[in-house]
Amino acid sequence: MSSVRAFGILVVFAGVTIVLLPLQWVAIKLGIPLRRSLPHRYHRFVCALFGIRIELRGKPASGGVLMVANHTGWLDIPIFSAVWPVSFVSKAEVNNWPFFGTLARLQRSVFVRRERSQTIANRETIRQRLVQGDALVIFPEGTSSDGNRVLPFRSALLSAAEVTLGPGDGEPVCVPVQPVSVAYTRVHGIPMGRENRPFFAWYGDMELVPHLWEALKAGPIDVVVEFHPVTTLDKVRGRKNLAAYCEAVVRRGVLSALTGRQASPAGTATGDQLAAAVAGSEAEAEKAA
Repeated sequence: MSSVRAFGILVVFAGVTIVLLPLQWVAIKLGIPLRRSLPHRYHRFVCALFGIRIELRGKPASGGVLMVANHTGWLDIPIFSAVWPVSFVSKAEVNNWPFFGTLARLQRSVFVRRERSQTIANRETIRQRLVQGDALVIFPEGTSSDGNRVLPFRSALLSAAEVTLGPGDGEPVCVPVQPVSVAYTRVHGIPMGRENRPFFAWYGDMELVPHLWEALKAGPIDVVVEFHPVTTLDKVRGRKNLAAYCEAVVRRGVLSALTGRQASPAGTATGDQLAAAVAGSEAEAEKAA
C-alpha cells in the first residue's frame, strides 16, 4: 500500500511540475512578480502532496535578508520555499544536476564557485539579490546532517554577510542575517526518534532517488521551522562570531523542537559568551540525541 501511495504522489508531482516549469521560465524572463510567488505556491502544494505538515515558529524577516539554517537534506528545499518566498545559495555543481539543477535554476538559486578568485563575484551577485529584496537561504554547515544534530557552521560560508547594501543615513547598511532552525519531529503523528530520522534526512553517500522513494513510502511527517531574531555582522563583531552565534541559536532551536522543551530566547552576545553557548548547546544536543 505504501508503494502505491508513493507512486501516486510521484505521478501527480511530475504532472504538475511539467505544467508549471515553462510558466516559471517565462516569469523569470519577463521579470514579473510571479517569479517569486510561483515557487512559493508550488512548494506549498508539494509539501501538502508529500504529507509534510509544517509548524511555523517565529516570523520570517521581510525584504532582502540572508537566512542561515541547518541542513538535513533535499526536503529542506520545498519546506523552506513553502514557508516563505526564498531562493537558495548553492554550490555551482548543483546547476549541472539532471532535473534538480533545472528546478534550482527556476527557484532563482545563486550558484557560487568555491575558488578564491570567484569570491568577489559571488559576493556581488548575492549583494545585488539582497538589494532587490530577495530572501536568500544559505546552509553554513557545508553539507547535510542526519537530522539529530547540528554540524559546526563554517564562518567562510558566511562571507556574504560582509557585504553592505548601500547607504543608510550616511552609513552602510549591513546585511540582515536571520538564523532558522529546521527539525523533523514526527512520522504518522508519532515522535520520529533518531532511528527513523534517516528515512527523511539525506546525507553521506545516500543515493537521492532511492531515498526519495523510501521517504514517500514512509508516510506523512511533521516538521518544525523556527525563525529566530535577526542580527547583523556589526552587532556580533566579526564573521567568526556571527557563525558561532547562528550555530548556537539554530542548535538550540533544533534541540527544542526534538525534545519538546522550550529553549530560552537567544540574544546578541560577546564572542566569549557565544563560544560558551556553542559548547553548551553541543553538549545538550549530544545528550538528547
